[in-house]
Amino acid sequence: MNFVPQWVIEKKRDGGALDEAEVRAFIGGFTSGAIPDYQMSALAMAVYFRGMTQQETAVLTDAMMRSGDLVTFDAWPRPTADKHSTGGIGDKLSLMIAPLAASAGLAVPMISGRGLGITGGTLDKLEAIPGYDTRLSVEAFKRVIAEVGCSIIGQTDRLAPADKKLYALRDVTGTVPSIPLITASIMSKKLAEGAETLVLDVKCGPAAFMRTLDDARALAQSLIRVGQALGRKMGALITDMDQPLGRTAGNAVEVIEAIETLKGGGPADTRSLTLELTARMTVLSGVYADLETARRELSRRLDDGRALEVFRRMVAAQGGDVRVIDDARALPQPGAAFEIPAPRSGTVAFVDARQIGRIVLQLGGGRKATSDVIDPAAGVDRLVQAGEAVEKGQPLLRLLAKDAALAESLAAAAVTAVSITSEPVQPRRLILERVEG
Repeated sequence: MNFVPQWVIEKKRDGGALDEAEVRAFIGGFTSGAIPDYQMSALAMAVYFRGMTQQETAVLTDAMMRSGDLVTFDAWPRPTADKHSTGGIGDKLSLMIAPLAASAGLAVPMISGRGLGITGGTLDKLEAIPGYDTRLSVEAFKRVIAEVGCSIIGQTDRLAPADKKLYALRDVTGTVPSIPLITASIMSKKLAEGAETLVLDVKCGPAAFMRTLDDARALAQSLIRVGQALGRKMGALITDMDQPLGRTAGNAVEVIEAIETLKGGGPADTRSLTLELTARMTVLSGVYADLETARRELSRRLDDGRALEVFRRMVAAQGGDVRVIDDARALPQPGAAFEIPAPRSGTVAFVDARQIGRIVLQLGGGRKATSDVIDPAAGVDRLVQAGEAVEKGQPLLRLLAKDAALAESLAAAAVTAVSITSEPVQPRRLILERVEG
């Protein structure tokens, strides 16, 4: 029988399960332009309301993955692994995880994204390093991985082009929050980069895409099932995004914090989650036998400089100024730094990640539209964390901006981002759940 796009739309609209040939023909036609945007939008809306089975989602993911080039690492001497985060405030973990995993013997092909709205993007952080090139060809990408052990770049035009086209439609048709479509979008890009193992950091909370634990769990399980159906080793953590990760949010400032962590320092929460995610990558890939051994060995690589050396080599290989590793002044500098004093003494009860993200956006550290130009020096640093005692007048955080007037205009909003109490504060649960493959 001939393929008729509207019949596929009607079938999904009425709650039917699409067969493999229908899904592949639809994605193939959409990628080539034979199927117009309005029919793809109609199918996306039908999927939004009717959902997809695990099999349908796996086929959709595979079809989108195969819509362009595939990066392969066949017969490489190192196992390949990657990590993906669904995004949050202060989430600079990729900058540490890639070189740390590579220092332990993994090859890490990491294709990352940009920030939009309050959520920061790994590419924007790396591009705060003068000269760092995130637009490598697939050949150059593989060459850096072979020489260094890891590379972090952006999605090329030829990697999962169906996802690029479909995401633009979902964004303007109200179909973004669909677990099958989110799954296919994330996994098509990640699987196209060729990693055998993928570990997921699914953020959960008001400053995350998945606001509730149930939604985060459903997404994590969907991602894992599809990855396994397509032959990958999978694992996931659901982590808290009620509060920011670390003590910085922005671009250049998060690079500084990442380098501090790679030197064996950095905030405890940032280091802890870096180790937990990297440990799962190494155990699933067979580098270490168990998580306890992995945490111990990876901690040594943070403390003795081996992970830092891989980061230095990756920055150099991608054209970046390696002076930033030893001198933060080589990064873009803000025109003004404005301290926000504590209005009273007490204990920090809560730091509102969503509010911090909005402040960073208004300082110029994020995008309101994809065409906006980011100020890499803008952001927040020296941020207090829940459970810490503060005295009245003590700085709670610093606002970093192009000028003092902009920073001062956000001072009142910054004060409300930090809650102070006289009561005891429960320790933060950074990892909410572990979802095993």
